Amino acid sequence: MSKPHEQLEAWKFAMQLAKSVYQLTSSFPIEERYGLAQQMRRAAVSIPSNIAEGAGRNGAKEYLYFIGISRGSLAELDTQLQLAVMLNFTKPDHIAFELADRTGKLLTGLHKKWNSQ
Repeated sequence: MSKPHEQLEAWKFAMQLAKSVYQLTSSFPIEERYGLAQQMRRAAVSIPSNIAEGAGRNGAKEYLYFIGISRGSLAELDTQLQLAVMLNFTKPDHIAFELADRTGKLLTGLHKKWNSQ
């Protein structure tokens, strides 16, 4: 079975972002295990998951819908990353910030591409 999402740079970067968020949140205080850490992990996993689901659907309209969900999850994660910095759980130079930025640019590119079809 073909896996078109695995060819997408946006999906590849989103997968690396999710991995980095898991690594980052593993060092959060124990009391955050079911709080901010869990929220961040869910948002991070949602990004590549929705890219994959959209790529597996039929037509531009459905694909755009799932790219939109991915973009929303990325915005949620960005907010949570900023909060983690404010709470001194991480530094603003953590690789997750760079990966989030790159993923966002790639998602915007996908959105523009599929929105013009």
